[in-house]
Amino acid sequence: MTRVLVTGAGGPAGVAVIRSLLKRDDVEVFAADMDGWASGLYLVPSERRRLVEPGAAEPFVDDLMVICAADAIDVLFSTVDVELPALAVRRDELLTAGVALAAPTLATLEVCLDKFLLAERCATALRVPTTRLLDAEGVAENWDFPVIVKPRRGAGSRGVRLVADRAQLESIPLDDALIVQEHLPGDEFSVDVFADASGHVVAAVPRTRTRVDSGVSIAGRTVLNAELETTAAAVATAIELVGVANVQLRYDVNGVPALLEVNPRFPGAMPLTIAAGVDMPSLALDLALGHAVPSSVAFREIANVRYLEDVFVDVDEILISEHAAHGELD
Repeated sequence: MTRVLVTGAGGPAGVAVIRSLLKRDDVEVFAADMDGWASGLYLVPSERRRLVEPGAAEPFVDDLMVICAADAIDVLFSTVDVELPALAVRRDELLTAGVALAAPTLATLEVCLDKFLLAERCATALRVPTTRLLDAEGVAENWDFPVIVKPRRGAGSRGVRLVADRAQLESIPLDDALIVQEHLPGDEFSVDVFADASGHVVAAVPRTRTRVDSGVSIAGRTVLNAELETTAAAVATAIELVGVANVQLRYDVNGVPALLEVNPRFPGAMPLTIAAGVDMPSLALDLALGHAVPSSVAFREIANVRYLEDVFVDVDEILISEHAAHGELD
């Protein structure tokens, strides 16, 4: 029986991975989060629930390795952006301890988590919006307004702003932690991508983001669109992806799909991709275990809506988290 630990059990991505792996009869799923109120913890039996340090905390990886050793974990799934680089740095150490990390390589993560580096890496492989640092040279670029200004690092739409004209752009203090990017006016699509150990793209599943709540798609549909699939596959090849990533594309004024960003982890809308026929958490587990995965997996067009669902437990089952008590969850 394979033992798997999924971190970030309170987020929609963590819940999606846990629910996927619970369907397998050859897996024991353990769930971890820094918050004892994380709903995904209570999808697994009480003896498989774990509290962990915040992903940005210095002892996070050491403490997680202690948990993995005590629970004889075979495969570790992290679904939290901030945890991924620290874990990837110690991938070999984890493997020596018998724990396979189901996440992209450190090199892939470093490119994806820096939007400026990502644009540079992909510029020769597909349509990438003009992207410059918010320095004197970047501001002086001959922009067609409006433009987008956003952090080089960070997930979701935090810190993203639409800048209407040059005067507004020049009023922003120069900061090379920010980028200026050509505004793409067309429809946006997310494409969930899975690549095998050789980098071959097994599946690329485009989907719409028809309704979004807190940065997570809560309603949409998968789309059979060869152009979007091919474009996302080109991104995966450029970043040397192994495993799962979410590629965000948007059409430009000429109707060409262009790269917005890459989230090198399981997305919160993964249940839609799974329901469409591509169970990426299960594929990622087989990949981490060194098992053969299919050369391709087809999917169908399907739509989803999301609703609030409660998990009811006895009061004494709730895990007490010191981090929640000290307000460290925001």
